Amino acid sequence: QVDLVESGGGAVQPGDSLTLSCSASGSIFALIAMGWYRQAPGKEREWVAVTTRGGNTDYADSVKGRFTISRENVDNTVYLQMNSLKPEDSALYYCNARVYTTWQASSHREVWGQGTLVTVSS
Repeated sequence: QVDLVESGGGAVQPGDSLTLSCSASGSIFALIAMGWYRQAPGKEREWVAVTTRGGNTDYADSVKGRFTISRENVDNTVYLQMNSLKPEDSALYYCNARVYTTWQASSHREVWGQGTLVTVSS
């Protein structure tokens, strides 16, 4: 079993910054990628950013230039630094991880965190 624990959400004003963190623990043989998704009320969940084991990163166009994803491989933690926040960034942010729990290819799993709420409002 693999667990993801998120933290760092909160209520901020437009233009403020916030950093989310997510730590993965449990039966992890290899952590392939970690990333963030978000879901605003009444909308579908959307992808925000991803970082791979090799250090590659990618971002949704809506956050490119404002958000930065980083990862500490030592303790399987991923961070999302969010700058210049806008009201439309308000959402429940979910951590996502793709892992292998053993050396076998069949052990590939996609895991989700419980979500952390970000509210941007004046």
